[in-house]
Amino acid sequence: MIDIHTHILPGLDDGAANEEDALRLAHAAVAEGITTIIATPHHANGVYTNIAHEVTEHVFRVNESIKAAGMPVEIKPGQEIRVHDDLIEAWFREELLTLAGSRYILLEMPSSRIPKKMDELIHELQIMDLKPIIAHPERNAEIVRDPGKLTEWVEKGIYAQVTSHSLLGGFGKNIERTAWTLCRSGLIHFVSSDAHHPERRGFRLREAYSAVRERMGEQWENYFLDNAACAAGDGIIGSKPAIDPSSEGVWRRLKSYFYGR
Repeated sequence: MIDIHTHILPGLDDGAANEEDALRLAHAAVAEGITTIIATPHHANGVYTNIAHEVTEHVFRVNESIKAAGMPVEIKPGQEIRVHDDLIEAWFREELLTLAGSRYILLEMPSSRIPKKMDELIHELQIMDLKPIIAHPERNAEIVRDPGKLTEWVEKGIYAQVTSHSLLGGFGKNIERTAWTLCRSGLIHFVSSDAHHPERRGFRLREAYSAVRERMGEQWENYFLDNAACAAGDGIIGSKPAIDPSSEGVWRRLKSYFYGR
């Protein structure tokens, strides 16, 4: 398995506090069958600023520690980039990282709202041949109230990532329901852990994939697994499996709300 969204780098944000935490997270990842972890420390969220070269240096050091410990897992660099007015300029200043050197870039919105210039930002990133992934949309209050905006973005070629803990009820029943609704409506492309701590907020990625297989079928589990590999390897996301017939009504209502179809 490949995890494209984690906070394993020590001392950079609200994730691993020190090298011991990072190594414990790496050990937990190996136990779950995770072979590649993309480190995505928070960037430009008003609290943490982790520019590209600093993240890359920390990834190198953590990989050295993991190798010395004999653990068969590799860390790749990335960021969880908060949407902000200076984002495009920050890209050209070489302060930003994509996921594992690919064209996929992980964006975080505020939990309470959708930024006013989000549509414009997405359009500009696509012109730059970048592939935005919206991190945990199921935890954005505006999307929880009305998933229609995510539908609009997905139809324009944007990707979305749901968190393993959301699918498993770790953020409450409302977010759990939203997460599964988005998945069953074909609006989610990636399942990732957003792991922060080996005990308090670990990976639960294997458990989440098992839940996907049980509720949506093996073809969806494989779809999400393959997409994570595509993000890490700069591949092309394949076609979605058939939508569960029980979700088609939701999908049609979301589309008709915005497009009158």
